[in-house]
Amino acid sequence: MFENKVAYITGGTKGIGFGIAKILLQNGINVAITGRKKADVDHAVSELSPDSSKVLGIVSDVRNFEEEVQAVSAIKNHFGRLDYVIANAGLGVFKPVDELSVEDWNDMIGTNLSGLFYTLRASMEELKKSEGYFISISSLAGTNFFEKGSGYNASKFGAVGFTQAAMIDLRKYNIKVATIMPGSVATNFNGNVPSEKDSWKIQPEDLGNLVLDILKMNPRSLPSKIEIRPSKPNN
Repeated sequence: MFENKVAYITGGTKGIGFGIAKILLQNGINVAITGRKKADVDHAVSELSPDSSKVLGIVSDVRNFEEEVQAVSAIKNHFGRLDYVIANAGLGVFKPVDELSVEDWNDMIGTNLSGLFYTLRASMEELKKSEGYFISISSLAGTNFFEKGSGYNASKFGAVGFTQAAMIDLRKYNIKVATIMPGSVATNFNGNVPSEKDSWKIQPEDLGNLVLDILKMNPRSLPSKIEIRPSKPNN
């Protein structure tokens, strides 16, 4: 069912984005990934596949709309189409609100919220053509606020609201829009170094399989908002 299909994954050089890219590629979907650093993009591409006809790496910062437009153009030129967009790029700075700098705020809102809009806006016409899927990777922090999370909560609450409203707007074009809201994931997020101690957490490949399951669903059904958390807490 995925023959010639193409997925674009922002923030695809490591962590959740890389895990999603790996699973989609293993299931026959051509993959384009972006990251802000060329070295990271090149390394991720080499880890994913030696076949350049299947994987495309692009340097792009989701905070820059023009770079997202250029990324989508590069995907269209390389693969000829775009079917799925997984807006995964994100970052978090966790400080009390009285210690949160303007730069911290702008980085999180720019990446986690404005970046979603820029990526969707840049890919909109291609998704209309393919009647494709736009999936945002948000967080349980999009509904649950916590200490030192003011900026991150604001960006993720906004991301959930944006994606759900976009879902309603775009159904008339047969574009399906969903958001996935993970809990603790074994990644390098917030300075973590994944190890055996993270075995209780959601693994990036688990989210890749979840994305794959969504894409396999009968077109009449739309899982528009999905919460996923570790089945057992770390005791």
